[in-house]
Amino acid sequence: MKKVVILHITLMIVSLMIVSCSSQPKNPGDIYVLRNQAEKELDVGNREAGRGNFEAALLILNECKRKAVLTDDPGLLIRSGLSRGNVLFSLDSRDEAFSEWEQSIALAQKYEDRELLSVSRIYNARGKLISNSGSAQSALDEVNREAGNIKSNQLFVAFSWHVKGLALRQLGSYRDAEDAIKRSLDIHEKNMYLENASYDWYVIASIRSLAGNTQGALQALESAVAIDRRIENSWGLAAGWRATGDVYRKTGKAQEARDAYQRAIAIYKAIGNEHEAAEAEKRMNN
Repeated sequence: MKKVVILHITLMIVSLMIVSCSSQPKNPGDIYVLRNQAEKELDVGNREAGRGNFEAALLILNECKRKAVLTDDPGLLIRSGLSRGNVLFSLDSRDEAFSEWEQSIALAQKYEDRELLSVSRIYNARGKLISNSGSAQSALDEVNREAGNIKSNQLFVAFSWHVKGLALRQLGSYRDAEDAIKRSLDIHEKNMYLENASYDWYVIASIRSLAGNTQGALQALESAVAIDRRIENSWGLAAGWRATGDVYRKTGKAQEARDAYQRAIAIYKAIGNEHEAAEAEKRMNN
């Protein structure tokens, strides 16, 4: 009887050990908590920038870059730097913006990331194009040289097409410029990056207007405004209506231009942007 009891107790101890071992949490392996948070912040920061909320976007992207430093993740450091440079550029901190893009180029070279190196060079070329510190032809050459290396990230593929369109617009190749921006638009719409899609339509409108296609420009702006209504992008709506006023004014339709400008002014004032409201009012009264 005593032997039976001892055997029973021994079996219970073995059973408890098995249960205890099986209930221990497994080693999780690699940890991605901070990196996952940073990826979300990068996405949110980019979307805020697309809505014209540049100060808020900068705060979010600053935190994203801090996490990239904490995790010592080169790819995340490069991508957060590219986005941060975009926002700084929009806030007229252009020296800081170019510094971010140049750091991204240096990091991509150091870690031999060919795709991010090409993207970083195109970002830098776009900055020079917009700030008139580089020619449209040099920007186009840079895109043509580097775009073939950009394959895995569809947003970067779209970005390369967009920059190509901007360069071609400045060179006066309007048909090719619109085709390039439409390639960007297709990617943005497919992936539901609607802030970007709205801006693509905005650029298409400017290309058509420069080409003398007034009706086509207005149709493109209607598409931009329709998207911005869907996503409640007030900044985009105001910009779209102001651009609509510009097109109508160009064609001598004073009342239509005035109506569009008034809608832009009302939206700018509602979001507290008195500077842009004053600019729209100035255009309306000229």
